[in-house]
Amino acid sequence: MTVPANLLFLVSDNHNRQVTGCYGHAIVRTPNLDRLAARGVRFANSYAASALCVPSRASLATGRYVHQNRCWDNAIAYDGRIPSWMHRMREAGTEISAIGKLHFRSSGDDNGFCEEIVPMHLDQGKGAIRNLLRGYDAELPCTDGARWKLYADRSGSGETHYQTYDRDITARTIAWLRAHAGAGKPWALYVGYVSPHPPFSVPKRLYDLYPEERMPLPVSCRPGERPEHPALRHMRELDGWLDMTDERMLRRVAAGYFGLITHLDEQIGAVLQALEALGLLETTRVVYTSDHGDLFGAQGIFGKKNLYEGSIGVPLIAAGPGLPRARSCAQLVSHVDLYPTLLESVGVAPYEADSALPGISLFPAMTGCEDLERPVFAEYHAQGSKAGSFMLRQRSEKLIYHVGMPSQYYDLDADPDETQDLGSCIGAVSKIDALAARLRRVCNPEAVDAQAKADQRRMAEHWGGPQQLRQAVNIVFTPPPGVSKEDAWRIDASA
Repeated sequence: MTVPANLLFLVSDNHNRQVTGCYGHAIVRTPNLDRLAARGVRFANSYAASALCVPSRASLATGRYVHQNRCWDNAIAYDGRIPSWMHRMREAGTEISAIGKLHFRSSGDDNGFCEEIVPMHLDQGKGAIRNLLRGYDAELPCTDGARWKLYADRSGSGETHYQTYDRDITARTIAWLRAHAGAGKPWALYVGYVSPHPPFSVPKRLYDLYPEERMPLPVSCRPGERPEHPALRHMRELDGWLDMTDERMLRRVAAGYFGLITHLDEQIGAVLQALEALGLLETTRVVYTSDHGDLFGAQGIFGKKNLYEGSIGVPLIAAGPGLPRARSCAQLVSHVDLYPTLLESVGVAPYEADSALPGISLFPAMTGCEDLERPVFAEYHAQGSKAGSFMLRQRSEKLIYHVGMPSQYYDLDADPDETQDLGSCIGAVSKIDALAARLRRVCNPEAVDAQAKADQRRMAEHWGGPQQLRQAVNIVFTPPPGVSKEDAWRIDASA
């Protein structure tokens, strides 16, 4: 039986699982996350439920896949109507608070917390409503180059309001921990950082840790190397991704991304140091994950919004009372598994109403009882996707099923960088069919695609219909609390 303990749940934004020291990255510096993994459990094959902020965070909160909670994109967010693990904790008498980024609809909704401190939600409660045009198969291409510039022009030495926000989150977290150090029963604290979300502009002292000339080039980034699957061509055209032939720019993007990950690691280190100084380390379980990853040029793509490993794979580390030290867990796991896991961690018994949820407690896997045959599922239905895409991975075999387009198939043991799509190989047909049949036990892809687009059309009508949406602002990234969109776009180059 799991002994109840305090819970410190740390969530970052945009952290590719592979770009962490304890996951084997040779360059990026993450000493605090590495130490956390050394005294706990690192999940080698952990996945978000979707490769975009709002859908991923809705699944993380509700323990439901995207097609079950129907928070499809960055304009249809979690609004508290579906029970979250936070609701369950609060109902059971556990104090549960949040500090920082949540990316739900609004703090005006009951999201399940006792309090939300400097929360970051959808901009004006709307989010990226222009992207709802996807429901009409009428998405607008990014003709102003804003998404390309976010990476190509704004990666480098400097600082944005995001780093200021992160430091405020750290300070408020430490203050919260001090105020609760003498609590008589387990508490839970959700801390949401915004790094390493683009723009990859990072203070010079951190940027200088990563000399551009030493930065690796992303795999399969150039024309002729990159995948030309129709779903990826569609996304590149909509997002305005140019041909990635400028090696200096690509190295600068990598340096900025690595620097932001180190900035995040510093914030987490400050919180863990305070936890130890307050005598809470032995009575608190710490769990770290991210909402999704970022390809930062791999496959000829900046950002996420696809089901490649660098986009959908996330770090997941847990340490604390009752957990083994320095353990690597190979079982395939999903964010939906955190719902029962976090409840068990603080001693909240399962609710009968939650018995049909797809996730499982990860305590057995963490303590040695791994199910290596268990598959993992993810999906994407948002901006840049012509039709729904679905991932089913079992062991090293990975299927990406696209509605109305050819499937992609990879053997991750032989090809961890996903450079060889075996989807058209005759010898892979039986394996693809078996994975597709397993996928259909989770959902009907065609029916889910139709439902997503119908919901997006309904939300589009709520905001005035297609004509109104075409005039909406193109949101490239959400400003932090108290900062205007115009100020959020500025970078202090002197930092």
